[in-house]
Amino acid sequence: MFSLQPFLIRSTALLCAAFFLVACGGSGSGPMATTVSGAPTPPVAGAVILKTPVLSFNDTGLDVTDGVTSNGRWGVESSGIDWEFSLDQGASWTRGSGASFDVKGDGAKMIWVRARDDAGNTSEIVRVNCVLDTTAPSAVAISGQSEGVTNTFKLSGIEPGARWEYSLDEQRSWSAGKGSALGAMGNGLSRVWLRQVDMAGNNSVAQGFDLQNPSVVSHEASGDPLQPSILAPGLQTYLIHGVVVRGDIDYVRWDIPKGQQLLSVKLVQYVSEDAIAFFALQPNKVFDAGIDVSRMLVYGHMGPSDLARNVLANVPKSQVGEGPMTLWFQQTGSQPTRYAIEVILSPAD
Repeated sequence: MFSLQPFLIRSTALLCAAFFLVACGGSGSGPMATTVSGAPTPPVAGAVILKTPVLSFNDTGLDVTDGVTSNGRWGVESSGIDWEFSLDQGASWTRGSGASFDVKGDGAKMIWVRARDDAGNTSEIVRVNCVLDTTAPSAVAISGQSEGVTNTFKLSGIEPGARWEYSLDEQRSWSAGKGSALGAMGNGLSRVWLRQVDMAGNNSVAQGFDLQNPSVVSHEASGDPLQPSILAPGLQTYLIHGVVVRGDIDYVRWDIPKGQQLLSVKLVQYVSEDAIAFFALQPNKVFDAGIDVSRMLVYGHMGPSDLARNVLANVPKSQVGEGPMTLWFQQTGSQPTRYAIEVILSPAD
C-alpha cells in the first residue's frame, strides 16, 4: 500500500438551473455567467407593465445546465427601475439594492425577481430554480498497488455527478481523469495529487503520493521496440512518464479491450531545455514500423507548445478501437527531457 500525504484545498461553488435560459455573460460576473429571462405572469387590467429584469449568475458547476452552483450571488439588470426579489414564491418581497443580491444557505432555492416602481406597478416575474452547494466533498478513499510495472491508484467515495482530477505540478493545475483508477508507469514524476470535484465545483482535500517512495515501482521504459513495456489492463486513465535523451528511446504498449476506444493521448508534462521531442503510435503489439510513417497511426514532434493537445483529434474512431497500441517517445538532442503522457480510454461510441 502507498502512503498518503493529505493536503487541504478548499473552494466554493454554486449551481443554478433556470426555467428560461437565454445566454452566457451578463452583469460582469465572469466568463461562466449565465443570464436568465422572466416567466410571464398575467398583467393586471389598466396597470403599467414594467420591463422585465435580467438575472445572471456564475455557474461554477461541472455542467452549466445542471442547476447546481456554489456561488449564491445573482446579478440584476433592471434598466434603471427599482427591483425586488422573493425567496418564498411571492409571499414576501425584499427591495433590491445596487446590481446584485446574495442567496444564502445550501439547498434547493426558488428565486423570484421583478421590477417595481413607486406607484406599485410591477414587471413580469423572473422565476428560477437552483441548488446552492458551498460544502466541499469528502476526500476520496485511495488505495495504491502495483500491477506489473504499473502503479495503480484506485479511487472510491466519488459523489454522484462528481469527477476526480490529478495534478503533476504541486496543485497549480488539474486534469480530469476517467474511470475509477489512475495507472502510472515510469520514472520521471516525483509526485501526483488526487482529489474530487463535486457537481457544484467544490474541491475535496487533495492527497499527494510520492512516486519516488520505495513502495512505489519505478520503471525505466523499455528501449527495445520488439519488447515494449506493457501497461496494466482494465483502466481508463494512464500516465506514462520518464526521462529520455539522445540514444534513449521509450517504448510502451497498452491494449484497448473490446467495447472500448482510445479517446485521447496528450502530453501533460514536458521539462527540458530542448523544446522538441519525437513521438509515434503504431497499432501493433510491437513497434516494428521503423521509420515507415505509413504504418504509424500518428507521429510528429512534441514540446511545450503541444501540452494538452490530443494527438488523436483528427483520427477516425474506426482506427482507435479494440487492439494493441505501442508508443515510441524519443529525444534526439543532448539535453535530458522529462515528460508525462496521458492516455485515456472510454466506452466505444
